[in-house]
Amino acid sequence: MLIPCRNEAATVARVVADFRAALPACEIYVYDNGSMDDTASAASAAGAIVRNERRPGKGGVIRRMLGEIDADAYVIVDGDATYDARSAPRMIAELVANDLDMVTAVRDERGKGAAYRRGHRLGNRAFNALLGVLFGSRPGDMLSGYRVLSRRFAKSFPANSRGFEIETELTVHALEQRLPVAEMTTPYFERPAGSSSKLSTWADGARILWMTAMLFRDEKPLAFFGAIALVIAGAGLLLGGSVVIEYMETRLVPRLPTAILATGLMLLAFLSLGCGLILNNVARGRREVKRLSYLAITAHRRPVPPT
Repeated sequence: MLIPCRNEAATVARVVADFRAALPACEIYVYDNGSMDDTASAASAAGAIVRNERRPGKGGVIRRMLGEIDADAYVIVDGDATYDARSAPRMIAELVANDLDMVTAVRDERGKGAAYRRGHRLGNRAFNALLGVLFGSRPGDMLSGYRVLSRRFAKSFPANSRGFEIETELTVHALEQRLPVAEMTTPYFERPAGSSSKLSTWADGARILWMTAMLFRDEKPLAFFGAIALVIAGAGLLLGGSVVIEYMETRLVPRLPTAILATGLMLLAFLSLGCGLILNNVARGRREVKRLSYLAITAHRRPVPPT
């Protein structure tokens, strides 16, 4: 059980207690991400194992958690008491019974209608739709902070994100590696009184959008650079078409700067397409390396021999 936290003193003890009741046999780790309040002491008093990650950013915290903790299944949840602990056993059972690598909780809003901040519901749907267009499979809730991961997934996931865009990276990694995953609808509650969200609507939304674009570039470079080439070539044809027509009619090139610009744009379009073709082979090699890394990891921890 892994709980990344920053300034969640008002809720972390409740989260630890709820998941302790739902999963009595699990070890609960709380990673305090430079909190300015009593998050660490509250988590420790509730019975969690507390560790510190000073570098800010949820992505960095999850990167460290997955690297340090050794387990057969990893339950990751935010420490804001908005997710349903009673759903954890069902999610783990789904993961184990079907040999899955990730089960994502799709949030079903409960309470007084204020679980999502204004605009976040629409933004989440827009990002889900965008991911469906770019990667061919639309997730139900790509920004969910409640997931169960297999050992193989956790130990082969590169985790390059620094902030809240880590959920986007988790989703895209599973899609591009064609890993067996599932989604499960779970209740989603309002934040308790005294707790405030750390998500910045516009700043973090921009980071998520940028991460989506960069992942699309890295995973599907031919489509990415091909689209750029198509736009540039369209501009070149639009500018150069009239020049070619004039030349065909008069055998003169009266607008030489336009002709040079159109030629440059067409060359740039072919250069972009060439980059896409080359990087497409590089991306294929990277996917193969990730796949081999995934297969090299045992699905379950090897038992430690008695000493």
